[in-house]
Amino acid sequence: MAVLQSLAELGQRPPAPEATDAPRYEKKIDAQGRAYATGKRKDAVARVWLKPGRGDILINERPIEVYFARPVLRMIIEQPLQVSNRMGQYDLVVTVAGGGLSGQAGAVRHGLAKALTNFEPDLRPSLKREGFLTRDPRVVERKKYGKKKARRSFQFSKR
Repeated sequence: MAVLQSLAELGQRPPAPEATDAPRYEKKIDAQGRAYATGKRKDAVARVWLKPGRGDILINERPIEVYFARPVLRMIIEQPLQVSNRMGQYDLVVTVAGGGLSGQAGAVRHGLAKALTNFEPDLRPSLKREGFLTRDPRVVERKKYGKKKARRSFQFSKR
């Protein structure tokens, strides 16, 4: 790297080469034409397979309306498809285990967003902007000894 002696030399310098170190994301599909991804939230782990289709969503071999009866949970799962304008274009096969229904819905959403980026890498910026590709790190705090729960102490009695 050359040291500049005056401001006049600054204008004569050749422009710096553009950084081409930005990662290139490529389409990752298996032999059956499916994209796979794993999503996690709290204690729940979801394995998601995505393939072009009519928009059928099977979770643990059951339709989404049966497995996630609450509309809020179904809305959480479908958010990545709505943001990317891909509703009804992909079939999903999901196996999810662990945690409760809310954690499982978050895990499916995380896995679906990752699978969409594996199938269509161009969707990555819009999904990342909405925060669907970030794993939510919040988990239950462990119980400490000498405490009733993680932070709750036993009731104090002066006498």
